[in-house]
Amino acid sequence: MAEARGGRGIGLTVFVATMLALVLVAGSLMIGRVTATPETVPSTRSAEAGFARDMQTHHDQAVEMSLIVRDQTDDPAIRLLAYDILTSQARQSGQMFGWLAVWGLPQASPEPAMTWMHRPVPGEGGTHAAHEADVDPAEVPTTMPGMATREQLEELRSLTGEAAERRFLELMIAHHEGGVEMAEAVVARSDLRVVTDLASSMIAAQRSEIQLMQDLLAERGGETPERDALAGRVP
Repeated sequence: MAEARGGRGIGLTVFVATMLALVLVAGSLMIGRVTATPETVPSTRSAEAGFARDMQTHHDQAVEMSLIVRDQTDDPAIRLLAYDILTSQARQSGQMFGWLAVWGLPQASPEPAMTWMHRPVPGEGGTHAAHEADVDPAEVPTTMPGMATREQLEELRSLTGEAAERRFLELMIAHHEGGVEMAEAVVARSDLRVVTDLASSMIAAQRSEIQLMQDLLAERGGETPERDALAGRVP
């Protein structure tokens, strides 16, 4: 009976966390609509639009992994970290969704994901408009940097306790490193303040969380693996 009550308690916690994330997304949609002023509208193939679309997808997986591990462990440090990640990244996803809505741009990309990252970085004195040169699809990786595979997510779901904690930390460190790479790429390609401010805040927050996760992983007898061994990477 106690085990059944514990299972219901964990399920209720996950439900509450999920509903909170949805509330944050709704609120962030309004923030995105307010901050994405119509006077500065990027094109649909711009780095700003590509970043807003691709980072939503990237963030959605971080939220998914955070919800998984909160159901697989009762460690307070890991559950707090997962809660912080899922709430902050759900909020940022909603904000970027709101940008695209205000800009009048589709949520779906007209070209393969990550294409914007493979265009040249504008030189000194360049205009706001990001370079929109055609990119050979063969040069664009099919996997976003740091993304876990579906097999890795299923593995995480199959683990409990400290084993789940270690795997979550391994995957999320790689995921954050990929997110930092994407945020740095848009900062280098954009001078639209609302975009560069959010991307810069992501870089700072995720670098801090990477250090925290490395410490938590070391406490659990793990070693930080090479990101390429865990997930896809844009060269």
